[in-house]
Amino acid sequence: MCRLLLIKSKSKINIEDHLIKFSLIAKNSQEFQGHGWGCSYLVDNDWIHYKNIKPIWETDLTQFGKTTQIIAHARSAFENKNIFIENNMPFYDNKYIFVFNGELRGVRINSEGIIGAEKIFNFIKRFESMGMKDAMKKATKIIVKRSSSIKAMNIIIADKTKVYFSSIFNENKDYYQMYYKKTENELVICSEIYPNETGWKKINNNSNGVFI
Repeated sequence: MCRLLLIKSKSKINIEDHLIKFSLIAKNSQEFQGHGWGCSYLVDNDWIHYKNIKPIWETDLTQFGKTTQIIAHARSAFENKNIFIENNMPFYDNKYIFVFNGELRGVRINSEGIIGAEKIFNFIKRFESMGMKDAMKKATKIIVKRSSSIKAMNIIIADKTKVYFSSIFNENKDYYQMYYKKTENELVICSEIYPNETGWKKINNNSNGVFI
């Protein structure tokens, strides 16, 4: 039930410009998105990770500089539980950055993690030897079969060169629909269209893929 954002650009962008738009989306969402937020962004080809338990719209967004890639997450905690900064996304390892939006119940998978999203990330990585695109496809297919109900399961995973996505939703398509905008220089994926912008496209439901 969260909000997701990814930007990948061939030239450096001002992080603040995008986070301001993202914060407005989170603040004005039909669901409360104030259970903390986080982001990971590239500086000199190294990932910098930031997490804050405050809502993104209460954060000083001028503290961030420029980057060619950022992935951000504004949290709406499931049943208002486990509201701790360590449960904020992005989750990450030494290669991949992961964000998730959705709601699943009765998930029968054996995977490490405190909250469901972290378990999903670790479950996907079990199939990493297949390549991340195929790993996501295989893992999400298994999760669907092993869940009693799924409102939605939207995932973005990024490394330093590629962006992988998966989108599944069965309810409230106006809320769970994901969008992207791709130009010659820049890719933006977001849970909602930036205010007062055109050129956005819907990410198809029940789809997964990769942007290079």
